[in-house]
Amino acid sequence: MARLRFCLLVHQLPPRPRYLRAQVRQRLLRVGALPLKNSVYALPLRDECVEDLQWIAQEAASAGGEAFTCEARFLSGLDDRALVKRFQGLAEAAYRRLLGELRRKGAAAALPRQRKRLAEIAGTDFFGARGRKEVEREMKKLERRTQQAPAARAATRLRELRGRTWVTRRDPHVDRLASAWLVRRFVDARARFRFVDPKSARLGPRELGFDMPGGAFTHEGGRCTFEVLLARLQLRDPALVPIAEIVHDIDLKDERFSRAETDGVRSLLLGLYRTTPNDAARLERGIALFDDLYQSFQGGASA
Repeated sequence: MARLRFCLLVHQLPPRPRYLRAQVRQRLLRVGALPLKNSVYALPLRDECVEDLQWIAQEAASAGGEAFTCEARFLSGLDDRALVKRFQGLAEAAYRRLLGELRRKGAAAALPRQRKRLAEIAGTDFFGARGRKEVEREMKKLERRTQQAPAARAATRLRELRGRTWVTRRDPHVDRLASAWLVRRFVDARARFRFVDPKSARLGPRELGFDMPGGAFTHEGGRCTFEVLLARLQLRDPALVPIAEIVHDIDLKDERFSRAETDGVRSLLLGLYRTTPNDAARLERGIALFDDLYQSFQGGASA
């Protein structure tokens, strides 16, 4: 084994401020530095490691301490193999802690933080410690479970929504027509619809309100009802994305997406409103319109 070279940080910190010692220790731990003595830390002699220790030395000195870095090759007292094992031990311990977190109940909620932590540990795993592959396998299993869970919940939700009467405001316009089309085509082909005055509406036990105050599906934040339905029901059909963008811009009038097709769809809907005042008839014609629009986006025909 060729002799290894290391970068050392040697420091002496003042008693005050009291937080300085803990701050320097935490910074050294974060970069993977190996403590050799109370005030002596080592990292492999690599450009990024040297830079890390130089920054920490500068922070210590600016707070009134003394610190310097140097290049070192151990001739006696410390064996390179033993040092490598100590570095590996630090990384292995970190992998074990992370593995334990991944196996705890409810770990899926912390997956983004755990991915970040894995990247941090891997960044200071200088000598290929054991444990990383096991953590990666456990993380993939957890990711698969979290991906499957929303799909299963969405399928259950779709079943629960079948056989309902969908209730919305009278005089349906773009968002209500598009949402009714989505329900009829992707939730329940036999779905029934009822139009009410929202100020005096009373919903029955098998009725669901949409695009109305207090409805089960209605505007949320900057999203129209159609977008909320897509998100809640986990509908992933790519052809629904441009429809959602068109409906959003016509309904909310914010021109967020500015699709080329929006003005044409808006004009067709204006004609529909004027020629079909009856709510039920307008609904059926609106569903036919959105059927045609959906077909135009099948297979990515329009970007």
